[in-house]
Order: sequence, then C-alpha cells, then structure tokens
Amino acid sequence: MKHLAVVGSTGSIGQNTLRVVERLQDRFTIFALGANSAVDKLAEQTAVFHPAVVAINDGGRVDEFQRRCHDLKIPMPEVVTGAAGLRQITSAPEVDIVVSAAVGAAGLRPTYSAVAAGKIVALANKESMVIGGELLRRTAESTGARLIPVDSEHCAIDQCLRSGQRGEVRRLILTASGGPFRETPIEQFGTITPEQALKHPTWQMGKRITLDSATLMNKGLEVIEARWFFDIPEDKIDIMVHPQSIVHSMVEFVDGSVVAQLGAPDMRQPIQYALTYPERLSSPLEPLDWTAVSRLDFALPDRQKFPCIDLAYQAIRMGGTAPAVLNAADEVAVEAFLDRRIAFCGIPRMIAATLEAHHVQAADCVETILDADAWARQQVRNQLA
Repeated sequence: MKHLAVVGSTGSIGQNTLRVVERLQDRFTIFALGANSAVDKLAEQTAVFHPAVVAINDGGRVDEFQRRCHDLKIPMPEVVTGAAGLRQITSAPEVDIVVSAAVGAAGLRPTYSAVAAGKIVALANKESMVIGGELLRRTAESTGARLIPVDSEHCAIDQCLRSGQRGEVRRLILTASGGPFRETPIEQFGTITPEQALKHPTWQMGKRITLDSATLMNKGLEVIEARWFFDIPEDKIDIMVHPQSIVHSMVEFVDGSVVAQLGAPDMRQPIQYALTYPERLSSPLEPLDWTAVSRLDFALPDRQKFPCIDLAYQAIRMGGTAPAVLNAADEVAVEAFLDRRIAFCGIPRMIAATLEAHHVQAADCVETILDADAWARQQVRNQLA
C-alpha cells in the first residue's frame, strides 16, 4: 500500500489522479490533499478519500472548508496552510508518492520539497521542470528521488526509452496537435480572438495551457522539460506536428529504429503509469480502435508562424534563470491577450523582449529561480503599461 500526497487535487490532473486511486484502492491510499482555494471541491474529496492532512494554500479559506466539512458530516482532518503547508505534506515521512499537479511556478517549492525528501514524484506541474529542471535533477541525484513525468508527451518518451540504452538515442521526437491555427495563414494572426484561441481541437485543458497550445509555446516548454527529465541535450529534441494526437511521442535510436507510444488522448493513462511504475496494470480506458485510425499525419512546425518554439530553444541555450523568465513572461503575456490588451502575435514579441533584457544567473536555488520569475512578470507588466 502506497501513501499519496496530491498537490493540486481540485484541478483536472488532481481529479483524474483521484479517479485512478479510486480504482486501485488495494494499492494506494490518500495521506494528504492540497489545493489553492477551491475548498468546496476539496471538502468533497475529503469526504471520499479521508486524508489525514489537508493543505490549503489560501489560509483565508480554512473556515469555509471547515464549515463545508461540517455540512458533509465528515471528520475534520488536520489542516495546514500556505506554501509551508504544501511543503509539509510533500515532505511528510508518511508519504511514498507525491503527485505534483499545482498550476504555475508556485508548484516549484512543494515539488522541490518532495525531491529533497527523496520521494517518488509524479510530476504534472510543467512549470517546476521548466524553470527548475536543472536544480530538481541535481537534487534528485543526491537524494534518490525519482521524477516520473505525467505530461502525456513525456510519459510517452519515458515508456519508449525503456526499449534501449540512453547512449543509443539519436533524438527524442515530441508530437504536437498543432493547435487551432495549424492551417491558418500567418496574415490572419493579427486578428485572432481569445475565443478562437481557446478552441483546442483535441484536448480539454485550462486557459493558459490551451493558449500555449495555440502559440505552440507548450511544445517549447516541453522541450525544456525533456532536456531535464531525460538528460538529453536540446539539439537532440525535435517537434513534429501530428494533428490526430494518437502518437504521443517517439524515440529514434542510432540504428534507425523508431519506438512510438500510441493511445487515446486521456490523461488517466499517464497518471496510472506514473503511480504504478514499473508495473503496468489494467485500466478502464478503451483500447485503441485501429479500424478508426485511418491515417497518421506528421509535419514540421512552421517556426515563422510559431516563433515561441525558437524562443524556448533560445532560453535553454541561455541557461540558468532564462527558462524561468521565458515561462513567466509567457504567462503574463497570455493573460494580456485574454484580456484583449495585446494581439495574439504580441505574445512572442513580449517574451522575446523580456528574454533580451534579462541578465542570466545560475539557477542554483529555489529563491533565485522565483526571483527571476517575479522580475520577468514585472518586466512584461512594464511593457504593457
């Protein structure tokens, strides 16, 4: 029986994690749940999974959570608050596996605490690996922690890499749906609306990641993730547009063999893989219907239309705090686009200007990384003003 702490339990990944745990109650139990402010949903999860500890980042919502638990007639768990509370549950000695599914750069501190404590970390918080991948990898090597990717693309790479030795890898190939503007002429990018950008053709996701899929920044961020997850240099990581989203990613080996992982676009599969690694257990997902897979298309992304890809590679080459600046600048620029303060094509322009203005520092501690994150956010706000 493995004891889990789920950070970001009320979000999409967190809810899917709990669905997986509900099916595998003979293997997993929930020791702790953590959320930012969605205390109604958190109380409902507490009623089902009976965690010993609940962490609420927004300490002002504790009374509301307690009232909701009282209404549901459930025993009150121990409640911890703020960033310190999230770090407490991810480093607790009772915890075997931490599911890091918080949103944004705020997920770095609890993820780092879990890695520093030597936990198995099922990592769905993309930003942690983007902005702190070098630090997390170095810390994991010293503590014996294991980082297992939950992103569908990186989970696919992890599975494919089990087919060979790391020195036999020629390149990693991350697949991308291409987003809603794959076939839109670049001349029309200046008139793209938030409503159009939020219509993803394949996945149902939050607003920020949906916008990142529209600009293809999500693929750039995934290149940075892959660089640190798998210790593969960026010049051996490529992107292919694959609109069917059936092939989740591929590994090409030096002998010319290409190993791909295929499946339906359902996040429960990579979540279960991360929790049960190295075993494979049955799941309720429908097997891939090969008769319905009439074709699999692949193409190189148009980097002129989608300059965010090159900005991500630039941030990797700059090193240190540059990926943190890239990620933070993107987040604020996306918010500005959603608020109709800038055009769609203004997103990469603001990111590029922020990277250009940044003086890179070594990303050797959480504080330095988060300081760079804060600097970049203010830099973009200054541009907006």
